[in-house]
Amino acid sequence: MVEKERSIMLTPENTRIGFIGTGVMGKSMAGHLLDSGYPVIVYNRTKEKAEELLEKGAAWAESPKEIAEKANVIFTIVGYPQDVERVYLGEEGIVTNGRPDTYVIDMTTSTPTLAEKIYHVAKEKGIHAVDAPVSGGDVGAKEARLSIMVGGDKEVYETLEPLFKLLGKNIVYQGKAGAGQHTKMCNQIAIASNMIGVCEAIVYAEKAGLDPEKVLTSITSGAAGSWSLSNLAPRMIKGNFEPGFFIKHFIKDMTIALEEAEAMGMETPGLDLAKRMYDSLAQNGEENSGTQALYKYWQQ
Repeated sequence: MVEKERSIMLTPENTRIGFIGTGVMGKSMAGHLLDSGYPVIVYNRTKEKAEELLEKGAAWAESPKEIAEKANVIFTIVGYPQDVERVYLGEEGIVTNGRPDTYVIDMTTSTPTLAEKIYHVAKEKGIHAVDAPVSGGDVGAKEARLSIMVGGDKEVYETLEPLFKLLGKNIVYQGKAGAGQHTKMCNQIAIASNMIGVCEAIVYAEKAGLDPEKVLTSITSGAAGSWSLSNLAPRMIKGNFEPGFFIKHFIKDMTIALEEAEAMGMETPGLDLAKRMYDSLAQNGEENSGTQALYKYWQQ
């Protein structure tokens, strides 16, 4: 019997990591890889957002193409599916210009269809592509305890798993290409309705004349407990609406989920309501606030 081929070990000695997208979450994620001894080369449309990483020793690239030419493992976390398609499949893209046996990992929340397309185009060039969207927000990124949902070839996942463990604590291989993105849609659907409940609970507490911080002490550890209740409700109470995750990006995610659900013939009344509420906030200038700004819906 032929022994199963072992996964390649990606060490700091044989790996040069490219990281595209050094925003709210990407900056921390690239920083963890850098702190673990891996050489990292970064690209972002706004160079200023990468300055902290450059000061820590990351190298700068002028384009995704340069990343593709210099790195053999490339992470991306950008804004929208059209950004993903440009970064991967555009004229300056990392698959367009990539070398065989490069590993490319898209951690953007994007469409399952695009994840499958990238996988197949990459495979034709001998490039290993996985979709690996994340959940956990800015806090999870900073503390390297993200949830990572992975779609693609299992042997590729196994090779990349040690790198994923530098970024997250809950890493699950979900299946073939696109499965990671479908799983992230499940995550966003659950969050959407939950955020309505969290906001309603805080507003109710305030209108009832209660101390909302004391209310949280009682309900976060009970049956109502959730990540949003523990991490975002305190920000609502303090009037902190800075983005751990932008409303405009959450609207993008909910739009993808609604389209995928419709294609499957599924009704999603909770998701539909949340999308309409967030759309209203965005129309009132809150698109760059954090998702916890849903609390402001009751002040409109």
